[in-house]
Amino acid sequence: MKRILVLLMCLVLAMGVMTACGKKDENDAKTNVDTGTKGGVKTGLAVITSAESSKDAGDADGLAQADSTAAAVIVDENGVIIDCVIDVVQTKIKFSKTGEITTDPAAEFVSKHELGDAYKMREASPIGKEWNEQATALSEYIIGKTLDEVKGIAIDEKGTATSADLTSSVTMKVGSMLEAVEKAVTNAVPLGASAGDKLGLGIISKLGKSTKNAGDGDGVAQAYTHYGVVTLGSDGKITSSIIDASQANINFSIEGKITSDKAATFQTKNELGDGYNMKGASPIGKEWFEQSKAFADYIVGKTVGEVTGIALNDSGAPTSTDLTSSVTVSIGDFLTVIEKACTTAK
Repeated sequence: MKRILVLLMCLVLAMGVMTACGKKDENDAKTNVDTGTKGGVKTGLAVITSAESSKDAGDADGLAQADSTAAAVIVDENGVIIDCVIDVVQTKIKFSKTGEITTDPAAEFVSKHELGDAYKMREASPIGKEWNEQATALSEYIIGKTLDEVKGIAIDEKGTATSADLTSSVTMKVGSMLEAVEKAVTNAVPLGASAGDKLGLGIISKLGKSTKNAGDGDGVAQAYTHYGVVTLGSDGKITSSIIDASQANINFSIEGKITSDKAATFQTKNELGDGYNMKGASPIGKEWFEQSKAFADYIVGKTVGEVTGIALNDSGAPTSTDLTSSVTVSIGDFLTVIEKACTTAK
């Protein structure tokens, strides 16, 4: 009889332990689902834009040039960068010495990664490598490092890497790229990505609201650039996303002279936040960054085909009722950069 009682007590204790373990596992699972951290993995994006390569018009047309360097990262719970993509788009808008824009207003500019060999840096490279090859090599070098380790990568006064383990594969200037990576890591937040996801970055740039000519006042060459980041799960569905845009306005006079400060800094729309001042004109009272975030959240769990299939009206705004309450801005370029990001994700 005592043996039976002992066995029954052991059985009850075992069942209690199993129940407790089951509840713990269930709570852990709920914690991951509720927070979307997937073990603390974060997704980040940053953009650094410079107008320093802009030139006055003379015998040749002047140039309003915005160089936008973008970096996307996945960072684990220990602060280690587990994936990284770096890309640059050069938006080159020409104007004459009479202050008239001569670049086609419908022109589109793609990134250096997308240009590939067409960027034509290989012949000028001392190591015979194209820009996209060197950018990939730098990204791979950064993977596995922490923010402090990235900050510790040595560069000379020209912005060229000096570490012997980098100079064999990367000889171009990397100062802005490292700055963008550091900023992307700082910006990174949990959005639902997992450590094994693929990372993609898409970019497209246009002339935006550039003025045709200077007229009575300065003309404006506007490099209007959109950026899209995605992480993709093994099933091809988006697990996290970030969308941002920048409007780099470079002014020029009727005499064809750059009148903007070429050393000025440019903020993206997400960085501007309420400072973009769109809320008052929004029919739903939401700022641009709020709407881009709502759209980025909306496409999580969807495939690229489902995203590009989102219906738009004549103004490029979504028509689906499950989107119109949170997104009323034109999203045509959102779809373009997300498609590019999904296509190139690896």
